[in-house]
Amino acid sequence: MKNIPLLLLCLLLAACGSGSARAKRPAADRSTSTSTSAVEPAAYTYRIRAVHPHATDAYTQGLQYADGLLWEGTGQNGASRITKTDLATGRTTVVATLPRTDFGEGITLLNGKLYQLTWQSNKAYVYDAATGQELRTFRYAGEGWGLTTDGTQLYMTDGSEKIFTLDPETFKRTKRITVTHRGEPVQLLNELEWIDGRIWANVYTTDCVLIIHPETGVVEGVIDFAGLLPESDRTPATDVLNGIAHDPATGRIFVTGKNWPKLFEIEIIPQ
Repeated sequence: MKNIPLLLLCLLLAACGSGSARAKRPAADRSTSTSTSAVEPAAYTYRIRAVHPHATDAYTQGLQYADGLLWEGTGQNGASRITKTDLATGRTTVVATLPRTDFGEGITLLNGKLYQLTWQSNKAYVYDAATGQELRTFRYAGEGWGLTTDGTQLYMTDGSEKIFTLDPETFKRTKRITVTHRGEPVQLLNELEWIDGRIWANVYTTDCVLIIHPETGVVEGVIDFAGLLPESDRTPATDVLNGIAHDPATGRIFVTGKNWPKLFEIEIIPQ
């Protein structure tokens, strides 16, 4: 189980609930930084609009809706892959499979390319999104966790309170922000999604999703997904909430979790 190094994260756990943290990775102690502002974030709950089946062997690390399909990157050594699913038919196709030595992490699509992080291999894979053919790899320092794009740049988390902006052509870091909730840094930022000019982020081991300003790092909203997956659907293999996808054409938002049997289409509601 991860060590939760921050009092703030404990407060988030209390506010949003915590998953059963059969953690994929032990947490190292992380240094914190000082915030320059304290903003009271909006609080949201959710309403379920639709439910779709989800593979219970999918340890969800990355999720994105693009080209009419749900793309998913999964983790675990020997089981890390990228799939795409037609939600209307339920048909799933494997796009790429990682070597057993690599633990898959966040994914995103940009300009016909599919990017995939790895946890501790310090390596990102780039594929042709149409064929799944590996085009190249990039090296990076530290761990890889979440990944998203605004349509021009990439945004990456490493499990700390930082979000890094990356050049998609070189994978070099061009900017770094510290994510703060009420003026305090939030660590364990995980899967990311770009929605309407903001970054949505899972917070590992919690039922919280944060809505983050991409320039300042300030948390402008907190969505409480406690109770989303009913206890009757949980098994010993069921893990924590992780995975956010947005269909920009319709505004639909999807969330799921690691080894969950269901993918939920939701809308958020102010509390």
